[in-house]
Amino acid sequence: MRTERQPLPDPAAVAAEIREQLARRADHRRAGSSQRFFKTPVPLHGIPAPEQRRVARDWIRRLRSGWNSGQIVALTDALIQVPELEAKAVGLLVLAGWLDELPVSLLPRLKGWLSWHCGNWATVDLLALEILGPLLDTHPALIPEVEDWTASPSVWVRRAAAVAFVKHARQGRHLAAAYRIARQLLPDEEDLLHKAVGWLLRECGRTDRARLERFLLQNGPLMARTTVRYALEHFPAARRRHLLEATRP
Repeated sequence: MRTERQPLPDPAAVAAEIREQLARRADHRRAGSSQRFFKTPVPLHGIPAPEQRRVARDWIRRLRSGWNSGQIVALTDALIQVPELEAKAVGLLVLAGWLDELPVSLLPRLKGWLSWHCGNWATVDLLALEILGPLLDTHPALIPEVEDWTASPSVWVRRAAAVAFVKHARQGRHLAAAYRIARQLLPDEEDLLHKAVGWLLRECGRTDRARLERFLLQNGPLMARTTVRYALEHFPAARRRHLLEATRP
């Protein structure tokens, strides 16, 4: 006898179930020790990143055949607004399972999430690497708009603008945009931006070290020393010492 397929629950119900699932896996000792990675307290369950990804993969399998991208965005929207870092992460990782279907219109929502609901570098970087960066690959016409994020009053929006291009830069893609973003963020006074820009520049140098050297020599006096040190991490020791000295104010 054929049985009817049970309908999938709505996004709010799935979000609640995911939160309960994560709460059951909480490790409070790990959560306490993980606070050292953040300058301000972040609500944590203490669940390792690989386990977060396993939870997300399970939900992608369960939802894949029945949900569209709009429902998945609604689920992520519900999870990104809760306090716990792991719930935010699972929401973003599930959304990453629908990358090919994400529309241009998602960009303002991503900016809103960054402005109001991320609140820590780990969530920001996950959104930038797993969602924003791939969205720019699918819709490269959005790149100039993300470049404009460097003027945002939100440190998280500014950081996302840089981190979104890290994977592209590592592969030698969108380098012109990456260098423009780096240059625009050089005067930023936030340490989190010094590190993000240095990370981006380091990846730019993987496929074109000469171009990175020229950028550092031209802009070094304007750059935080943290940024320069990050950018030079993969240079040979002697060359790194030379450039550290040559780029001093």
